[in-house]
Amino acid sequence: MKKIKKMLISVFAITFIILCFTNCENSNETADTSKIMVRLTDAPGDYEEVNIEVVDVMMKTNTDPDETRGWVSLSNIDRGIYNLLDFTGGVSLLVAEGQVPSGYLGQLRLVLGTNNTIKKGGQVYPLSTPSGQQSGLKLKINETLVPGITYELMMDFNVDKSIVKAGNSGKYNLHPVITISSTATSGSIKGKINPILEGFQVVASVEVGNETISAYANEQGMFQLYGVPAGTYRLTLTPEVASGKTPLVIEDVMVVNGEITNIGVVSFE
Repeated sequence: MKKIKKMLISVFAITFIILCFTNCENSNETADTSKIMVRLTDAPGDYEEVNIEVVDVMMKTNTDPDETRGWVSLSNIDRGIYNLLDFTGGVSLLVAEGQVPSGYLGQLRLVLGTNNTIKKGGQVYPLSTPSGQQSGLKLKINETLVPGITYELMMDFNVDKSIVKAGNSGKYNLHPVITISSTATSGSIKGKINPILEGFQVVASVEVGNETISAYANEQGMFQLYGVPAGTYRLTLTPEVASGKTPLVIEDVMVVNGEITNIGVVSFE
């Protein structure tokens, strides 16, 4: 019976170590990535409809000059056929989002399918895509992404310049003309608890509207909250009840998009 108990304790211990290691790995991944949101908008054109088929949205996150390497598809892509004229006057469509490695982001590639059409005078015409663009339209970004920050990339599709009539044939070609802009839409808050509450967990949190952004402090007492929109917040550090410590509240913590707010070292009374 004692041997069985020892074996069970060993299994639980190994499981605990594996879970801790996994959690540490996940924390490191979060710290080394940035969130990207890709939106599509349009300036009005002289058409009743301009429909494009979004197939893929890819990022080139390294500085390798070889155009065939380093491309990665975003994890969440809203594939489908969209009428660009539905996204004018400040309206935009979220076509893709996902986590990408922080650091240098060189280009974005928008890959369109073959189901592209326009409607003019009540008639629907197919839009032919030149073979040279079938691998995707490359857009230069040249942005350095900060870990834990959310970036919004806005693709502005110029309809009038993108659709070219092929002589008197009645056919239309699609030569996408798109400008892209990048805006950091969140910041982060970090700090360190010293002395640490050894053996007890501490949760750092801020309220953003009706939601709570939170994170645990690690064994060294360091914590960081990611994806916090610009604004001024009340940061709360809540230790386990068994620690005998009361929550610590830090007022007026200012967050700037694209930046990390470091509150420095804090301690419980």
